[in-house]
Amino acid sequence: MSQLSFKNRIALNYIVTTGLLILVVFSVIYSIVKHTVYSRIDENIKVEIQNHLEEIKVENGKVILIDEEEWDEREHNTVDVNPVFVEFLDLNKKIIEKAPNLKTQTLEFHDSVEDYELFDTKIRDHAIRQIQVELNVQNKKIGYLIVAMSLADSKMVLNNLFDTMSLSFLAILILLFFIARFFAGRSIKPINAIINTSKIITKDNLKARIALPKTRDELYTLSKTINNLLNRIEDAIEREKQFTSDASHELRTPLTVIKGTLEVLIRKPRENKEYEDKINYCIKEVDHLNLLVDQLLTMARFDNQKQHINTENVYLNAVILDVLTLNSEKIKDKNLNVKFDAGTDFYIQSDNFLIITILRNVISNALKYTNTEGEVSILLFKENSRITCKISDNGIGIAKEDLEMIYNPFFRSDYTSHPEIKGVGLGLSIVKRNTELLHIKCKIESEIGIGTTVILGFNEDMENVIVN
Repeated sequence: MSQLSFKNRIALNYIVTTGLLILVVFSVIYSIVKHTVYSRIDENIKVEIQNHLEEIKVENGKVILIDEEEWDEREHNTVDVNPVFVEFLDLNKKIIEKAPNLKTQTLEFHDSVEDYELFDTKIRDHAIRQIQVELNVQNKKIGYLIVAMSLADSKMVLNNLFDTMSLSFLAILILLFFIARFFAGRSIKPINAIINTSKIITKDNLKARIALPKTRDELYTLSKTINNLLNRIEDAIEREKQFTSDASHELRTPLTVIKGTLEVLIRKPRENKEYEDKINYCIKEVDHLNLLVDQLLTMARFDNQKQHINTENVYLNAVILDVLTLNSEKIKDKNLNVKFDAGTDFYIQSDNFLIITILRNVISNALKYTNTEGEVSILLFKENSRITCKISDNGIGIAKEDLEMIYNPFFRSDYTSHPEIKGVGLGLSIVKRNTELLHIKCKIESEIGIGTTVILGFNEDMENVIVN
């Protein structure tokens, strides 16, 4: 059996709930009608039993009706809509007298039933309501009186009511199912829109969006959430395409330069000095290419899987001094004034490789973008519960409108105005990812012509930060 559709399941759940409610209402109505019918019959029977008890006397041990003519003229003579049957029994429960409308039939005395207790029984195949009481004259028990009333008409009414309700119940359920199915279909129309839109979305077509319902309900929220998800996916794919394109371009450029230089060298014999210059130039391009490959591999490692963190004791003072040593040639060539002030030793629990990567990129940028004979200041101090590293330069600075974009891969602010400064725009993107992974606060302040300041806030115990 195939599973019901969502629309049919909603309709089915609705009619089950409504059907139970209707069933309860019909049951209550039937019970009230039945109680009313039986109450009326019971009341009539009690009136009859009381009347007959007042109309008898005993003479010479025989039950005598006080007004026999009235007895003969009463309804007991005929079988009417709700005939009343009366029967007198002696102490041996033998019939003394009975109503003419009983004809050849008799009322059966039930020993298990108490006096004045009303109960249902039968005369042959006819349902009746019966009561039986003791006959007492002058405080002497002389026999029994049985009064019964036919239930044929009442049973017919109740049966007709039951049949009508049963058929109505089924008809109502069927009608409600189609009504509920119709409205359920209208209610889940946005879901169908989601399904249809999802079918036309591919990696080459991410522009389609789900039309938002007019009613701001759960389906509106769902549609809006999916649209936002599609926006994020589209942005991610576009960034990936742009990253691939930019990476291909950046890799191709140094390779083209190296190839062109080597082709020039082999065209004709040259002096040793010229060979040496061209080879050194190619070596620099290879170094540039190696740096680019390292940065691309670092980026890919973040994109493909979560970076594994090796927590250890990191000596920040030593890391900064090592980075400055690695850049000593650049500092010397540009005659930069580099100031490093720590005041004391600072240690943190973190990943040594990632910390080195962060500081190497930030300090390298500060040295790169500072003009000749400029100044770079590195301060290491404790502020509140954090160890803060403040790296400032008086270089070319970054435009205010570019500050939000400097973390994007391959983005370089106003690089056409400074062609002499080499770079591919991956450093700060790597810094951002590493700082987020290690829960390091990173803030960049900059102004064109004045310089740039990078503020890094380290937690002394990275493990506690990650656990929390």
